Amino acid sequence: MMTIANILIVFLISTGVIFSLVTALGLVRFPDVYTRIHAASKSATLGVMSILLGVFLHFLMIEGIFSPQLIIALIFLFITSPVAGHMIGRASYMTGIPVADETVQDDLSRVVEEKKKQN
Repeated sequence: MMTIANILIVFLISTGVIFSLVTALGLVRFPDVYTRIHAASKSATLGVMSILLGVFLHFLMIEGIFSPQLIIALIFLFITSPVAGHMIGRASYMTGIPVADETVQDDLSRVVEEKKKQN
């Protein structure tokens, strides 16, 4: 049973490290703020959640300690990180930060123009 627990813990923490590495690469390589926010909010959330889940399982299965703080951290991260990424992206768009030249579709521009016409 300990071997299976250790394999699961190593897999979760390794997956989290890989997602965090992908986040770092995305922040450096992507061309504009919108794609960088996508990398930061999606893959960083998955990376940190995998690491926290691996740590939670380590304490529960190996050490025999139940840690409600880690569960609370997982829930808090799961709720706040995507919402924060969305709000930062929307604020960037509303303040006029341009999209990358490679962008092929801008659905929000039509909605913003309609709102401006209504006001």
